[in-house]
Amino acid sequence: MSYTGPDFEPPQPRRSPLRRTLTVAVAALVPGALLGWGVYAAVGGPDDGGGDRAGAPGSSPVPSSSAPASGAPASPGGGDAKKPTGSSPAPASRKPPASGLLKGKVVVIDPGHNPGNFRHASEINRKVDVGTHRKECDTTGTATDAGWPEAKFTLDVAHRLRTLLKEQGATVELTQDGDRPFGPCVDERARIGNEAHADAAISIHADGSAAGNRGFHVIMPGRVHEGTADTRAIVAPSAELGERVAGGFVRVTGTAPSNYLGDGTGLVTRTDLGGLNLSTVPKVFVECGNMRDAKDAALLTSGSWRQKAAEGMSEGIVSFLRG
Repeated sequence: MSYTGPDFEPPQPRRSPLRRTLTVAVAALVPGALLGWGVYAAVGGPDDGGGDRAGAPGSSPVPSSSAPASGAPASPGGGDAKKPTGSSPAPASRKPPASGLLKGKVVVIDPGHNPGNFRHASEINRKVDVGTHRKECDTTGTATDAGWPEAKFTLDVAHRLRTLLKEQGATVELTQDGDRPFGPCVDERARIGNEAHADAAISIHADGSAAGNRGFHVIMPGRVHEGTADTRAIVAPSAELGERVAGGFVRVTGTAPSNYLGDGTGLVTRTDLGGLNLSTVPKVFVECGNMRDAKDAALLTSGSWRQKAAEGMSEGIVSFLRG
């Protein structure tokens, strides 16, 4: 998600009473998290630095996605990759759990933005009701410095996550599958999850912050009761979903939480996002990393890392749905 877009202004860091420190959560989940942190430490922690905000994708050349699905993993400590490795879907790198665990459960996956949004500026700039006020329909999202769009990243990870969840018996619906010229708008994205009566909904993004800002964060809905927005019933279950997804993400990818949001927990609460404010089902956003940081971009453009990201989200969702 690029914070340069209209529905995604820069959040003001705040402490949430719902979040737990991720260190404790991860330690309680599995000892294997220590290995993930070791890998991250070995390749270098978050850097300090500055850089430009994200621009609109489509104005830069888009790398080919015709590489083999398995893809050679990019070095976590390397520079910004010139083109992403792998294409979706890719075989899971971890042994899949027994099928049928999620039978009867519905999961809605929202791949942030749409690869065609930049061609439809007038359509995505029109205002829609987001519960508390009106905002633009959507944004173009961000891109790596080499020009690979967030919208293609999110769709790739969504495909991988869908495969993992369907293997476990879940009914999975995507808000868009690259099958429409633009959108859907943020209000429709929320409505799709509501009308599906989703047991869990997850919106996949990548950030467009300054270089040196690294790591993932999970955005959870805050308490909103204004206009047509009422999140009171979903705040608590969404917080639980967010904590479990964050824990799974760290454990599987070895990636550290954001060094610029969430006070080191990887958990952020916001009340300004229409996709959360209009949801009536448990829902979170996952910002998988910063596309404008070279080290994060090397991960985000790696097919093997994207597979791990999907696995981490899947583990968190399964844990949440299984209780």
